[in-house]
Amino acid sequence: MAVVSQVASKPVIWYKVLIFTLGFWISSSLFLDIVIMPSLYQAGMLSQPDFVTAGYSLFGIFNRLELLCAALVLTSVFVQYHLGILRKSSYVMLSLLLLIASFTCTYFLTPHMSALGLQLNLFEPASIPTAMNELHVSYWLIEIFKLSVGGMLLLWNVNQLSEPTFSD
Repeated sequence: MAVVSQVASKPVIWYKVLIFTLGFWISSSLFLDIVIMPSLYQAGMLSQPDFVTAGYSLFGIFNRLELLCAALVLTSVFVQYHLGILRKSSYVMLSLLLLIASFTCTYFLTPHMSALGLQLNLFEPASIPTAMNELHVSYWLIEIFKLSVGGMLLLWNVNQLSEPTFSD
């Protein structure tokens, strides 16, 4: 009982964890999508045969970092919901959807895109399979979903912190 009362006396900590995690996640996703990938494309790295392994490594690390962020967001929302700070179950559903989207990117899209990008026949010219374009569309739709839902959760929690009911 003492642990619950200590946690309940400092509910702002969970908002800070949630805001920091979402801010880091959104900014790193935007950096990857807007800066790193276009730079690699402009440098011609996408046409290199080793790009598939480099891309799989880059996205593999980033996807696991996204899973960690999604787990932190979900944990923070669960704790706040359990303590009665959050009264809307939509927060829980949205954070759960963020976790599902991260799992989809990590364990479905990235491995499939890497497998399609491997050039196994050295005598054929490199070409982009049509299934790769479909997976890219899926990736961008999931990315837009993650950014919009993460942004909504971030804004809701920043607005919640500015309410007069909170005090450290």
